[in-house]
Amino acid sequence: MDTALVIGGTRFIGRHTVAELRDHGYDVAIFNRGEHDNPFADTAVEHVRGDRTDDADLADAARAVSPDVVIDCVAYRPREVRTATRVFDDADAYVYVSSGAAYGEEAIPKREGETALCLCSDEQATDDSNASYGPRKAEGDRAVFDAAAEGVRAMSVRPCNVYGPHDYTGRVDYWIERVSNHDRVLVPGDGTNVWHRAYVEDVAAALRFVAENGDSGEAYNVGDRRATTLDELVGGIATVLGESVETVHAGSRELAAGDIDTDDFPLYRYYPHLLSTTKLARLGWESTPHAEALAATVDEYVESDRDGYEHGPDREDEARVLNVLDTLV
Repeated sequence: MDTALVIGGTRFIGRHTVAELRDHGYDVAIFNRGEHDNPFADTAVEHVRGDRTDDADLADAARAVSPDVVIDCVAYRPREVRTATRVFDDADAYVYVSSGAAYGEEAIPKREGETALCLCSDEQATDDSNASYGPRKAEGDRAVFDAAAEGVRAMSVRPCNVYGPHDYTGRVDYWIERVSNHDRVLVPGDGTNVWHRAYVEDVAAALRFVAENGDSGEAYNVGDRRATTLDELVGGIATVLGESVETVHAGSRELAAGDIDTDDFPLYRYYPHLLSTTKLARLGWESTPHAEALAATVDEYVESDRDGYEHGPDREDEARVLNVLDTLV
């Protein structure tokens, strides 16, 4: 039986990746600082404590586990990828969780090896801001490519906007909360905005597929086979909850009445963001039907103690916009 080490492993993508690997016969260990609840504490999953940004801790984890497969869920700086590909250079597979944000060119769809990646300055490589996230992920991809050129079986997986059970970001939670508690849901723009999303269990499966069947030095996009608009997301949530809601569209001029910007809304993006997943599908990967994935996402939110209320504009500000729109009818 192969042994897999998941760097991270307790929160969102990592948590689902551990479950995916266990379901497919791997012995699994996780490596992290232990700052979050461990959902695998009462299982056979080994927990190696340490800081992945500490080279000695990472090397200790490599010796303790001696993994065949390494899934790196929490490499946020290029240096961390370069270090990991050295430490795990003898593993059968090292898979880096990159991001669709690594693409620096707006294209529909974005394709591996064709759409240009972000550039990354020395300052961006060590910065922790959201503005540098894409450049840092792109430079991590280049570190993977460099390691592969040196003989390491290193690969990259680029998810788009990930959603699903145990998503702590609140991006979908916000829309579930609005549909759950309000008859009218304010949607920026005309509702046709597309920000490609990826169901977290599909991302976990993609990481396994790439580890087992991917080509060294390659990157693979992952996202839902059917991309949905923001209106379709709201409507899908309403269907799962059995609610009837009115979606009310507002542009920048109308939103100004509540001192709201379109970018204040989770999952809104002015220019469509769509990733091609053909390359990954060639490995045999398939995505979960969207309705099934969304139902699992909503059901877990309902059972959780999370509240999506504060992850977007304040409802009182939205109400001012709705009142203005009512006067225009």
